[in-house]
Amino acid sequence: MLTINARQKILHYDGGQRFSLPCLIGEQGYIDQNLGREGDFKTPLGAYILRFGLYRKDRLAAPKLAKCALPFWPIQPSDGWCDDPKDPAYNRFIRLPYCASHEAMSREDGAYDIVLIMSHNDSPPKEGLGSAVFIHIARIDMRPTAGCIALTPDHMAQLLPVLRPQMIVKITDE
Repeated sequence: MLTINARQKILHYDGGQRFSLPCLIGEQGYIDQNLGREGDFKTPLGAYILRFGLYRKDRLAAPKLAKCALPFWPIQPSDGWCDDPKDPAYNRFIRLPYCASHEAMSREDGAYDIVLIMSHNDSPPKEGLGSAVFIHIARIDMRPTAGCIALTPDHMAQLLPVLRPQMIVKITDE
């Protein structure tokens, strides 16, 4: 299991090998998963399931992911994620161009060079409860996220080998 202490901004892995890594959270702190809102810049507390990963194949070779049991797919330039609460594809993977508000997954800032997709608000998505809450690479300036969890590239590399499908990710303030 991965436990992220949002108050301390530390990711803990409690498996065969135990370690802790510093991480970044939302710019406005954290909030209970049922109280969060789209665009609040808060990391939602709660327990989530790790679904799969995405990576920028033009920046990262697939063999670097070979030791990871979590399935990974390459991000294409036409990949996006809908963040429009009124759209039927809200908090879902989409193909660009797309008419509703969305994020492009092929970002220039490196944040989505590796993206871990969690089960936040996805089964089914509830309108306005928040979208695109991922674990991803921290931006070079180490600024807080829009609500995601972010790790440096070196810390992400340390985390990848222990990941597996259906792993629980618990985000807490304790």
